[in-house]
Amino acid sequence: MTDLDPGVEQKKKPFHLRGNYAPVTEEVTAFDLAVEGTLPPELSGRYLRNGANPKSGWSPHWFAGDGMIHGLELSGGEAKWYRNRWVQTRSLNEPDAVLIGPDGSVDRTIGVNNTHIVGHAGKILALVESSFPCELSPELETLGVYDFDGRLESAMTAHPKLCPVTGELHFFGYGFLEPFLVYNRVSASGELVQSEPITVSGSTMMHDFSITENYVIFMDLPVIFDFEMAMKGGMPYRWEDDYPARVGVMPRSTADRSYSSDDVQWFDVDPCYVFHPMNSFEADDGTLVMDTARYPELWRQDTKFENDAMLHRWSMDLQAGTVTELALDDRAIEFPRVRESLVGQPNRFGYAVASFQDRDSEVVKYDLGSGHSQAHNFGATQIPGEMVFVPRENGTAEDDGWLMGFVYDKPTDTSSFVVLDAADIAADPIGQVVLPQRVPFGFHGSWFPDA
Repeated sequence: MTDLDPGVEQKKKPFHLRGNYAPVTEEVTAFDLAVEGTLPPELSGRYLRNGANPKSGWSPHWFAGDGMIHGLELSGGEAKWYRNRWVQTRSLNEPDAVLIGPDGSVDRTIGVNNTHIVGHAGKILALVESSFPCELSPELETLGVYDFDGRLESAMTAHPKLCPVTGELHFFGYGFLEPFLVYNRVSASGELVQSEPITVSGSTMMHDFSITENYVIFMDLPVIFDFEMAMKGGMPYRWEDDYPARVGVMPRSTADRSYSSDDVQWFDVDPCYVFHPMNSFEADDGTLVMDTARYPELWRQDTKFENDAMLHRWSMDLQAGTVTELALDDRAIEFPRVRESLVGQPNRFGYAVASFQDRDSEVVKYDLGSGHSQAHNFGATQIPGEMVFVPRENGTAEDDGWLMGFVYDKPTDTSSFVVLDAADIAADPIGQVVLPQRVPFGFHGSWFPDA
């Protein structure tokens, strides 16, 4: 082989620019897609998923590429359309625009908006944790930066939590300057009604958080902002042994009383990092339970992913001020999800993607009541992304519904959209849609029902 061999050139690229991490170069629209098997006719809506897809073909880190939405519209058992669109951010269209200015100022209208896509109060929002959201149309056209009518002053996490009881949207923003953390609450109608600075130990990277019916839970963990790394470009966060690891619990504000940073109760935990909780809830004995995909550490030497996350549970006793930690599984998992109507509520089932270096890829269904699990095995050549649970209308069981998401096939370098029966996850897929182009590995998605 010579240095001109394309295989050698591919191997020289970082992992996030080769194989199925590599970006696609075209925006595609296709109608009336072929279906293998059967798509449940009750599924009427759009599945949309966000991910990093650098338009130039290069980015310094997987998390830094331009946002691209891949979407599929389902109706009456048919796949009506597929389309993919770049989120038309200022970062994409203004090459000289910078998030952090020379004086350290931050322009939250600038961001790649590549991490998640959610719906609330009639709006579709593409999210990235450094910046303001971008609003999209149902056909994935970018409508512009959205800042809650000028009320939002902090960044917005890519992982807001929609309370199924009140309809409120809870989120936070973090940064490298004080206030390091700001908690925000949006009414069911879409009005930003609370912005609360929360005192943390420093400029921690807080990717996600959690809620229960009566509490908000923050994770103040030892991956911190490094200004020198930021000036060099790339991912400006690293592991810090001297930074404390702790979890903070704050009561949720009500019409009768508001809560603030002074009301946060902190619990020390063993050093670790968590990108994504599965769910949190208030147990019958009064403890707060939080299930997470927990890394023992992250980015000590560099920003590669050399450690695996495994499902762990924190149980916090608010009266005693103590926390216990329990490992629930020894599989490497990520992208944990639950039924959206049970966010912050007790859940029996949770779902995650399990990928291994030397084993088949799986989607795992955890029965947290019995401690057992079940998996759909995709084999050694197919790799699933995050799976989203969609409930069956008028279903009575918690797992009465479907899991859906994109799956990559290595031998053919193609992607499909797969629907699994969540009640029998080990069974063959109910239906698959062959997509007109490869869908690169991405981050998070949501189901947007027509109703």
